[in-house]
Amino acid sequence: MIINFSDYSASQRYHLMTQTIIPRPIAWVLTKSTNDDNYQDNHHQDNLNLAPFSYFTAVSSEPALLMLSVGKKPNGELKDTLVNVLKNEKMVIHIASKNQADIVTQTAATLEHGESELANISDDILHTVPFEGFELPRLAQCDIAYGCELFEIKEIGDVPQTLIFVEIKQLYVSAKITTVNDGRVKIHADSVNPLARLGASEYSGITQPFRKTRPV
Repeated sequence: MIINFSDYSASQRYHLMTQTIIPRPIAWVLTKSTNDDNYQDNHHQDNLNLAPFSYFTAVSSEPALLMLSVGKKPNGELKDTLVNVLKNEKMVIHIASKNQADIVTQTAATLEHGESELANISDDILHTVPFEGFELPRLAQCDIAYGCELFEIKEIGDVPQTLIFVEIKQLYVSAKITTVNDGRVKIHADSVNPLARLGASEYSGITQPFRKTRPV
């Protein structure tokens, strides 16, 4: 089957792309919704927004950039993540595990701006802790978290779609998923067990990692 994209609408292209560019990593993004300086405190989690994005990738290591692509809400308004990063220029990107699929999906719900996804989730399932060296907190239940600052924003297309480029300033990795040999950090993918996005309402984990040596 040959599919000519010029014969398809943007929505149809989206469904074709998301079912074929698989698996995709998920950026579970925490941003600050207000100017309250007490957001590091667990009692102020209602100031925080949490949302997943699967149009997400690494861009470069010098500078250390990540990129996520953000559309609009169904009603045409800007998504809270974009509003917040435009205002505060900070975000924390988490890598969720396969066993967090239910709660990641729950945080994809469309809420009113300023209404926190964390407010409706019990602390034993999901809560924040201070992120040492960074201004925003991180999720205690995630083994990987990137403390990021806004680098650049680009708008593309007619909608438009917004590309958010952020620079990694701080990386948290749990001791549970790492070993260190001669100063080199090894992160064990099978211990991370990352959640990946497929098409429609489908997700996946990873299979057993295997090694292949690239030719010199």
